[in-house]
Amino acid sequence: MLKRLSISNYAIIDELDIDFSGKLNIITGETGAGKSIIMGALGLILGERADSSALVKKEKKCVVEGVFQAEQKRNVAAFLKANELDQEEELVIRREIAVNGKSRAFINDTPVNLSQLQELSSLLVDLHQQFDTLALGESGFQREVLDALAGHAGLLEEYKTDYHQWLAVRKATDELKHQQAQFEKEADYNRFQYTELEEAGFRENEIEEAEGELKMLEHAEGIKAAVSKAYYELHESEQPLLPQLKVIIHQLNAFSVYHPELPAVTARLQSAQIELQDIAGDLGRISDQVSVDPARLEKLNERISMGYRLQKKHGVNSTRELKEIERALEDKLQAVLNIGHLIEEKEKEANQLFEKATQLAGKISANRQKQAKPFAESVNKLLAQVGMPNARIKVVISATDLYINGADTIEFLFDANLPADKKGEGQFQPLRKVASGGELSRLMLCIKSLVAQSVDLPTLIFDEIDTGISGEAARQVGIIMKALAARRQLLCITHQPQIAGKADAHYFVYKEIVKDNVKTNIRLLSTEERITSIAKMLSGEKPTAAAMENAREMVMN
Repeated sequence: MLKRLSISNYAIIDELDIDFSGKLNIITGETGAGKSIIMGALGLILGERADSSALVKKEKKCVVEGVFQAEQKRNVAAFLKANELDQEEELVIRREIAVNGKSRAFINDTPVNLSQLQELSSLLVDLHQQFDTLALGESGFQREVLDALAGHAGLLEEYKTDYHQWLAVRKATDELKHQQAQFEKEADYNRFQYTELEEAGFRENEIEEAEGELKMLEHAEGIKAAVSKAYYELHESEQPLLPQLKVIIHQLNAFSVYHPELPAVTARLQSAQIELQDIAGDLGRISDQVSVDPARLEKLNERISMGYRLQKKHGVNSTRELKEIERALEDKLQAVLNIGHLIEEKEKEANQLFEKATQLAGKISANRQKQAKPFAESVNKLLAQVGMPNARIKVVISATDLYINGADTIEFLFDANLPADKKGEGQFQPLRKVASGGELSRLMLCIKSLVAQSVDLPTLIFDEIDTGISGEAARQVGIIMKALAARRQLLCITHQPQIAGKADAHYFVYKEIVKDNVKTNIRLLSTEERITSIAKMLSGEKPTAAAMENAREMVMN
């Protein structure tokens, strides 16, 4: 609900503050008084393009601010949360035009871009002007009308969930098929590479270990000669080191009791003797193990050569990396076998979801078909009430492939001049091709009055909905608007006294001279002022007694 509109320095408006009623707000005034200027200012906070020419005082910025009450609207709360905007009891939308023509928008004092402003404003206000079809001609709005009347919001949500799941599974299936095609394309090459590595049969770290063994075998003769010579010197030479050491220890032991340091030295020599004996044993063992083996040498060279070739081929530097490639190739070959099974499972799941979504879409279509004829009949009756007796609307529902909103498309067709003798046969055309602003405005009023109980409509604004009507038709428009305003806030600019008489709050727009400048202003009329204003609308600037009485009856009833 729009609680208050404040306008500063816009066109010939200097300062203006309007507090609106939550029901039917009627705005009247002479032609040229500035009603369209107020609508233009309101359009700024609805996201319309700003024009610096609207600034009369070039040294001062233009500010338009709207205060809304929207705490009960879940879609507004969702928008604020999604855009990380503060949620307050009152929602304040402000638009500023600087003296240089640059425009800025704010939601609860937080700067936002124009698309954000337009998105939020569409949730708060539905502005319908002459020659502006707005949502009326859009298939989305038309579908929402029938869905609202059908009352199957839960069914629609269930369908959309299944539809999204079906799309997701179908996408996953397509990706698996693409992957399968790639696997099959690469399968022969992968199989060849895997077989080559598998037949090579390298164990972990084999190449690195073979390199070490090869170096040892290549130096086997030198190693054996050096080891044998060392063993010989310790054990078998003409003066072997170990027996000599044993003699030295024996000699020192004989005098250990006579010198305090000799026992320690003797003990150290004994330790050295034991260590050298162990070393001699190891040297003997090594000498026995080391041998020149040409066959082993050739085998190692072949394995290392094969390993180097495979490493170079796969761009790696170790046996471990070769084994990792082998395992990865094995996984890919296994995946070729598994992916077919996965595709079968996904296709089965997709078929089940498609079948379920199709069944739900069928129920939704049946509900829409059920509502189409009664809806058209109700609208046509209302059209006759509002001064369009020859106008007819027809709902055409056509089957289509599954999409996010079901399995059919909806089109409202309209004929403004259907002859009385032709029941349902006329020059019906899609609403989006109809150009008459007055007809569209009244048609929108009729449709919205039917769905108001089912849809959480925003504030509805009708700009001169009364074009081309008067008398009883205007009175019927007023009656419909009054009933609609019992559930939704309405703002209506009108020239018809029959509509103005239904107001819960009546505002009068007028021009006044302020310091030699023409200014537009607006004020809320009292009951007596309303009677006088409506009487002037009935009979002119100097209303007659009959007009006054007639106006009083309109206001009081």
